[in-house]
Amino acid sequence: MVTQEAPQGVERPRAAVVRDALGVGVAVGLSGFAFGVTAAGSGVGVLQACVLSLLVFTGASQFALVGALAAGGNPFTAAAGAFFLGTRNAFYGLRLSQLLALPKAVRPLAAHWVIDETTAVALAQPGRTSARLGFTVTGLSLYVLWNLTTLLGALGAEAIGDTTVWGLDAAGPAVFLALLAPMVKSPTERAVAALALVLGLGLLPVLPSGVPVLVAALAAPAVLWMKGRRS
Repeated sequence: MVTQEAPQGVERPRAAVVRDALGVGVAVGLSGFAFGVTAAGSGVGVLQACVLSLLVFTGASQFALVGALAAGGNPFTAAAGAFFLGTRNAFYGLRLSQLLALPKAVRPLAAHWVIDETTAVALAQPGRTSARLGFTVTGLSLYVLWNLTTLLGALGAEAIGDTTVWGLDAAGPAVFLALLAPMVKSPTERAVAALALVLGLGLLPVLPSGVPVLVAALAAPAVLWMKGRRS
């Protein structure tokens, strides 16, 4: 039987891990308000918006879904784009399953919290104990705040009015862009990001809502294929 060894490194103080994890959870969790407002402005009901946050719980996919619906996109196309964005969490799960090595009984529950932020906080820790703590605190604080602010945003949408006037429809994507930008460091990563941006924005006027996101996802294999041909 193969056993998993704990990650090497000196564990961080628990207080420092909790502080950093709460900072991420609170900062990102508050953007659930923007999702609630955007969802309501897209014709999604309060109950539907809350169910999305409770069961889907991946902001990029949720914003992609309601954004496509708001632009008049086909619901099936919108759902396909949201689903595709959410598949990245499966790859996060493969890495986190080795890092955290959680008991089998809690893995199904922990899987629901496998998102960009919890993965980033867990991977930033030097040891398994710190990684587990960071993952749990980030996941719990973000899940509670995201769902609470989704409800508040959806309920307050009518009072706020047109979300495009306030710019709240751009708040969610802006948050995820701010989290992603520091991670794009290598020339290959920058090439993928640039090509995805060109494809996504360039095809936006000519393809149905939701489809440009799917096409932009081809940037990664395209860049890797070109890189392989040069080597």
